[in-house]
Amino acid sequence: MAQILAVDDSASMRQMVAFTLKGAGHDVTEASDGTQALTLAKSKKFDLVLSDVNMPNMDGIALTKELRTLPDFKFTPILILTTEAGADKKQDGKAAGATGWIVKPFNPDQLLATVKKVLG
Repeated sequence: MAQILAVDDSASMRQMVAFTLKGAGHDVTEASDGTQALTLAKSKKFDLVLSDVNMPNMDGIALTKELRTLPDFKFTPILILTTEAGADKKQDGKAAGATGWIVKPFNPDQLLATVKKVLG
C-alpha cells in the first residue's frame, strides 16, 4: 500500500490518523510539525502527505509550499486535515498546492475514501 506522511502537532490526532490508515494497510510515518515533516520528506519519498494547518515551527500551508518545491513532491497528493473550515484558509491551501481539504473531526471512512481517491 501507500507510504503516507501524517503531520499534526497533536499526538492523539496523529495516532487516530495513523490507526485509520494502518488499518487499511498503509505505512504511516508521523511528524509533529512542518519542520520535522520537511526533514523527513527530504530523505524519504511518500505517496501522500496529510497535514494539519495550525502547528508550531512551520504550519501546514508553509509545509505544502515547501514540499511543492521538491522534485519528489511536485505531484504528490497533499491533503490538509484541519479544524479550519473558512473559505480563505482553503484558498490559501489551494494556492500553496494542496490537493484537498478535510475538516476535523474526520470520519474514518471519509478519510479512507479521500485517500483512495487521490492515490488513484
